[in-house]
Amino acid sequence: MPGDSVATALSTDSESLGAPPSALGSLVRLMQTAQAEMDLTRRSSLLDPAASGGLVAPADQANEELVARVHPPSWRNPEPAAKYDLVVIGGGTAGLVSAMGSAGLGARVALIERHLLGGDCLNTGCVPSKAILRSARAVGDIRRATSLGVTTDGVAIDFGTVMRRMRQRRAAIARHDSADRLQANGVDVFFGDAGFADQRTLVVDGQRVHFRRAVIATGGRPIAPPVPGLDAVPFLTNETIFSLTELPRRLLVIGAGPIGCELAQAFA
Repeated sequence: MPGDSVATALSTDSESLGAPPSALGSLVRLMQTAQAEMDLTRRSSLLDPAASGGLVAPADQANEELVARVHPPSWRNPEPAAKYDLVVIGGGTAGLVSAMGSAGLGARVALIERHLLGGDCLNTGCVPSKAILRSARAVGDIRRATSLGVTTDGVAIDFGTVMRRMRQRRAAIARHDSADRLQANGVDVFFGDAGFADQRTLVVDGQRVHFRRAVIATGGRPIAPPVPGLDAVPFLTNETIFSLTELPRRLLVIGAGPIGCELAQAFA
């Protein structure tokens, strides 16, 4: 996105919309039936392989290291066990905890993720937002330095370096959510889309996975609210904003949930 552009960041989960449950239910139904509006949300997404093309932008060493850990290009799905005690669909925070905890107790566990392990927290939420907030905190400390008797000549912000540091920190932390770590702890990791064949069978890329219990931990997604004109302008969500390499001249954040507040604070 050009540095002089105006960006809109959407962070519209059910809590930040500020509407009563009945209204939220109506909105969800509206979004489910309005395919064009749903396409808005899907048109650019780090966590959706269909939208992202299976890639993580920008293409640099840090993102290569990230992908090598959370969706290794050379990964081959294992031969499924005869039956798993637990199958976990979704490799975000909830899925990883469920899989690792159960395997640690002796269960035979399989985890299925269609794109990047680590989910929202590692890739598009907690980790990248905190890394950017750390840089923003340094700027704030400098700006308030005079109150401590310290005089500075101002502050210069290199946004590209801020984002590069974020990507490097994310890649380093990714080892905790990596496919290799899961495998080393007794979890069979499958990459691909999962579908139920029956009450005790899943199909993943043509492989049938039998199980006794299943955990569905597929997480949530940002939604594009029905704002008139939104379909005519470029916008960002928490799944795409961390791919920026240039600072937008202006930023409007729609949604005052945790991610929206963090984005507003960091970019200010």
